[in-house]
This record gives sequence, C-alpha cells and structure tokens, in this order.
Amino acid sequence: MAEEILLAMSTFPDAQIARSVSRQLVEQKLAACANIGGCVESIYHWQGQIEEAQETLVLFKTTRSRFEEFQRVLRSLHPYEVPEIVALRIADGFPGYLQWVESSCA
Repeated sequence: MAEEILLAMSTFPDAQIARSVSRQLVEQKLAACANIGGCVESIYHWQGQIEEAQETLVLFKTTRSRFEEFQRVLRSLHPYEVPEIVALRIADGFPGYLQWVESSCA
C-alpha cells in the first residue's frame, strides 16, 4: 500500500453537528469513514478556567495526502474556536480495509 492511513479524531458539541460535519467530509472524500461515538465527558483548560462539557467523539479514517485539506475543511465547518483535530498513523491493520480507506479518499 502506497498511502499512509491516519485515524483522525475530533470532538463536537452534539451528535447532530458531528453527523453533519462527518457527512460533508465523507462526501468530499476527505475521509473514508466517520464513526460517531456516544457522549464523552471532557475536562480541559480554556481561557484560564477548568471547563467540563459533554461532547460527541468522532473517529475519522483518512490518508496522509488528504489530511491537510481534511483539516482545513473540518476547521471551517467546526463550531469551536479551537477544535480538537489530532491524527495517529495506522501502523498495521487488515490490508483490505486499509486499501478501501485509500481508494475511498482518492
């Protein structure tokens, strides 16, 4: 497989926004798949305060070559001022699935 596959993560204020943004990223072939999880509790520093929030976590599968555009579009669609956008390289996985991610983002 020529392309490096990434697992990207972001949190959203609710499932409806997560679904809408995820659909747009998949439709634009910036992500092969988006797994929208249930509610997660987040505790974080923001503007000098400790904050707590209920958020929806989304796991995206994308490619290294599409990540810059993925990140740009996600930032433009995301309601947060500083959205969580982190990605991990997939070191190993079922070759057929990884090939599907690559072809879905082409």
